[in-house]
Amino acid sequence: MSDYPHLLAPLDLGFTTLKNRLLMGSMHTGLEETGDWNRVAEFYAARARGDVGLMVTGGIGPNREGAVAHGAAMMVSQKDVDNHSIITQRVHEAGGKIAMQILHAGRYAFTPECVAPSAIKSPISMFAPKELDEEGIEKQISDIAACALRAREAGYDGVEIMGSEGYFLNQFLVTHTNKREDRWGGSYENRMRLPLEVVRRVRETVGDDFILIYRLSMIDLVPNGSTFDEVVQLAQEVEKAGANIINTGIGWHEARIPTIATSVPRAAFAWVTKKLMGKVGIPLITSNRINTPQVAEEVLAEGCADMVSLARPMLADADFLAKAKAGQAERIAPCIACNQACLDHTFGGKISTCLVNPRACYETELRIEPVANAKSIAVVGAGPAGLSAAITAAERGHKVTLIDRASEIGGQLNLAKQVAGKEEFWGLVDWYRTMLKVHDVTVQLETEATADALRGFDEVIIATGVVPRDPQIPGQDGGNVVSYINVLNGTAKVGQRVAVIGAGGIGFDVSEHLVHDGESSTLNLPEWMREWGVTDPGEHRSGLAPEGPQPPAPARQITMLQRKTSKPGKGLGKTTGWIHRASLTMRNVQMIAGVNYESIDEQGLYISFGEARENPTLIEADTIVLCAGQLSDRSLADTLEASGTACHVIGGADVAAELDAKRAINQGTRLAAAL
Repeated sequence: MSDYPHLLAPLDLGFTTLKNRLLMGSMHTGLEETGDWNRVAEFYAARARGDVGLMVTGGIGPNREGAVAHGAAMMVSQKDVDNHSIITQRVHEAGGKIAMQILHAGRYAFTPECVAPSAIKSPISMFAPKELDEEGIEKQISDIAACALRAREAGYDGVEIMGSEGYFLNQFLVTHTNKREDRWGGSYENRMRLPLEVVRRVRETVGDDFILIYRLSMIDLVPNGSTFDEVVQLAQEVEKAGANIINTGIGWHEARIPTIATSVPRAAFAWVTKKLMGKVGIPLITSNRINTPQVAEEVLAEGCADMVSLARPMLADADFLAKAKAGQAERIAPCIACNQACLDHTFGGKISTCLVNPRACYETELRIEPVANAKSIAVVGAGPAGLSAAITAAERGHKVTLIDRASEIGGQLNLAKQVAGKEEFWGLVDWYRTMLKVHDVTVQLETEATADALRGFDEVIIATGVVPRDPQIPGQDGGNVVSYINVLNGTAKVGQRVAVIGAGGIGFDVSEHLVHDGESSTLNLPEWMREWGVTDPGEHRSGLAPEGPQPPAPARQITMLQRKTSKPGKGLGKTTGWIHRASLTMRNVQMIAGVNYESIDEQGLYISFGEARENPTLIEADTIVLCAGQLSDRSLADTLEASGTACHVIGGADVAAELDAKRAINQGTRLAAAL
């Protein structure tokens, strides 16, 4: 008997059957834009081999004005059909099914040609859109239908019409973006005319034996968004118009409420989909922050949906479902919802990958292949760099010994996991612990590696991480000054008034940790909803609480400071930085830039401003926390090199970038793949 009977149950759509209830949700990876169609095909085929029930591609534009940016993937020609045929053939050979997402960006398009129901610029876009006339609207409908037909010709099993997240069709639905007074605006019947016409025309064009998914925004999270009654009305009409499945969209991209970051509770919006269950006769898919087979099973068992959509977890582990099916859930590399290598890359114009799994989207380049001649390899340091190197090398067949002076594996991950909102890091460390056992790595904890002890190995990898940088402030040796390490590991006593020196990633983490008291809201959905001002869209339009965000009182009075004159938090993740800043601002954390640290005494921290050291100020504080950066710990590497023992240096020991697990894991994996 399976542990996941609901997740593994087939889903009969009449003309075809999905082998399980797992949808790999759409992701913009940037792969289609490379033009390397073998690489794109292998990315999807790897997930098909991992037993995903149905996959959806990243958003493909139906025309130039609807494409998300210049150079973005489109389906507008026979050449596009031929290219995409390579993907579908490979997926079908692997036993999978795949649908193409048709994405018309509307006013979210990063091109001057963008179009919309009304000429209202989005707060996250560069260009104001052109308001469409009748002829222009008809062109968009025809182009979307033609795009769907080409998808069929390319061998896709279906299409997903993107009608949520604030994109084109969603823009017609709400008065927030639709100010028209013709038959495409005004009443809700008029505003929903376009999405329904698109669904009808697509169904008419592709025939009945083709999967048509409509991605419907069930909670907009922007002012003047849809009511729940409107959502139900649209869903029922979409079903009549020919959709086979309705997928759940949560929040517009411009919404000021986090929806997929790690601080969002698991399955935080499954209740939204559940509200629609029973109101339509076609299957519903729920989405957002479902990252384990256990969570997926619970969501389905509780009747929240007929299917679950997992996107980024399919980057973290292509074999997610196969492992669950085999009773090996503990071996699934966990998505920690960090956004660092997926969404941050997308919005930075880079190809997406995964912090946990650097092979994601690099399947054809980064190969983990068995070795002909096994070596003995010592890895010193059990942080993310050392762990990824050790596991990858052992997976290839090398004999690996992992050495660390600490009493447990994880390195700086053990500090990160203590921060409220970063609870997913516990699972990541647990996964590393499991994989060390699976691949038979010899682990020596509470052991000091010496140059003598390392001489007998064929290869030595140094992943000794970082040490805190000394800011050299007069008075920092006082009893009221502590390191971020001691704060996060719980060994430091911290007072009510705190000055945090350094406003980089660690400074933000420490402030987040200290401003919370009691249970993290990430583990308490009602509390998290109150904190961010989310409510039932059946009670208040768009799911926005009329009273707005209601965060709990801060546990401490915190002042963050930095030497740089730039905005504190500027270097944080592209898609998550605003969440960290907003969270701390809601808790009255003061952020001060452009300071000089003059001295510390029992009263607190003395600062001044600018090169002239003007405006001397006392920041009264019971505790001063040092988060002033890191330096590479290269002492062992230097000793080895001096004694003539060659070694590889990776992770923080190589470059002391701020707790950059993404770079460390990638570097460790690539090194081990090449040894």
